[in-house]
Amino acid sequence: MRFLRSTLLTLAVALAASSAEASLQIVPGGSWTTSNGTHLQAHGPGVVFEGGTYYLIGEDKTQGTAFQNINCYSSRDLVQWTYEGALLSRTSSGDLGPNRVVERPKVMRNPRTGKYVLFLHIDSSDYGEAEVGIAVGDSVCGRYEYRGSFRPLGRQSRDMGVFLDPDTQVGYLLTEDRENGLRILRLSDDFLQVEADVFLWRLSGGDRVESPALVKTGGRYYMLGSRLTGWDPNDNVYTTSTRLDGGWSAWRGFARAGSRTYDSQTSFVLPVVGNGGRAFFVYLGDRWVRTNLAASTYVWLPLDISGETVSMSDYVSWVPDVAAGSWTGPPAETQYEGEAAAYGGAARDVSCGGCSGGRAAGYLGGPDGGSVTFRGVRSDVTGRTTIRVKYLNGDSAPRYAAVRVNGGAPQTLAFVQATGNPSSSVLHADLRAGGDNTIVIEGLGDGSWGPDVDRLMVPRS
Repeated sequence: MRFLRSTLLTLAVALAASSAEASLQIVPGGSWTTSNGTHLQAHGPGVVFEGGTYYLIGEDKTQGTAFQNINCYSSRDLVQWTYEGALLSRTSSGDLGPNRVVERPKVMRNPRTGKYVLFLHIDSSDYGEAEVGIAVGDSVCGRYEYRGSFRPLGRQSRDMGVFLDPDTQVGYLLTEDRENGLRILRLSDDFLQVEADVFLWRLSGGDRVESPALVKTGGRYYMLGSRLTGWDPNDNVYTTSTRLDGGWSAWRGFARAGSRTYDSQTSFVLPVVGNGGRAFFVYLGDRWVRTNLAASTYVWLPLDISGETVSMSDYVSWVPDVAAGSWTGPPAETQYEGEAAAYGGAARDVSCGGCSGGRAAGYLGGPDGGSVTFRGVRSDVTGRTTIRVKYLNGDSAPRYAAVRVNGGAPQTLAFVQATGNPSSSVLHADLRAGGDNTIVIEGLGDGSWGPDVDRLMVPRS
């Protein structure tokens, strides 16, 4: 009987731990704060998976269009991201100098040389050069040596991607040639040169596609891309074939028609393979804020790929399980209104037309140290979970707040220009089972203003 009780207790603890971890969520379009206390700056990204860790590599847009850094972040769960550093940074002159365009960073590890090759869209501020840049590194998140830029086979290259065929280990460059169309180009064995054209989607009618992302599963290739509408989103499209050099289907949409791909643009498709070989695919898109690129957010959603069909639904949040190679939809949530919580300092109600109840908790931070305290926050289990902090600021400037959970150390959350009505900042917090959790949102102590908080959305389990 003692053995049975012990076994049942072990099973219960394991199930509770599983439930606790199960609510760590990806929140599409939210403000994602990384380990360095800033909104994640990895736009137009690609991902490298290595040794159980995902490395996200993208553009730093804190200074707008002009190149600043190519950043690298790491995560083991696709939800919580640690800033690792910059692979490349602005130089005093040349391709990486002031007022230069450096976009769409994509890294592939060369299986023959062991080197990491970084591909970039290199351009002038008026987008007149349209070249590909290459840099080489010894580790995925280390510093890279920039090797220069060129037009592949003498042709333009703008928004671009890369692809390593998992079966042949051959590398390919995917380029948007504005004069001719979208191209697949085969790379040399060391990935440092372009050897040959493989396929060209010639310009015809509405078939003008950029920002390509290619993935292969079940012996079939799937190419996703965006129409050409600048920073504004559109209904992105896909095509499929069993060969790279032909047989491609007609372009068609994969998200809900008229949704403008849930207000995003394709950047990358990430295969997530679990420990047992089960896999799913994640669409990585950018939700550009054209008037404030630093506030642009990320729309990551699971793709349904089956036969000759690709589709993608919209979710307010979803739960990846990278170990199992599976995902689930958003958990049930309990909401806690900002104006019903306890105020400190000069915090008080503010009018908020898009907020629940038309009001929000405002004047957080500032010279008087305004704060809002949510008591009686409930969770069914003890563990780490993702809480959506709904907010709607009155201006486009980034705001920050310190958040303390159950008396723990404060963590900084970013609240960038809201792209929703209201928008969400993402808090990962350790909650206790029961209804005695307390969450405090306050200023950083430097006199700056925090967000106007509409409500907390807390998973029940």
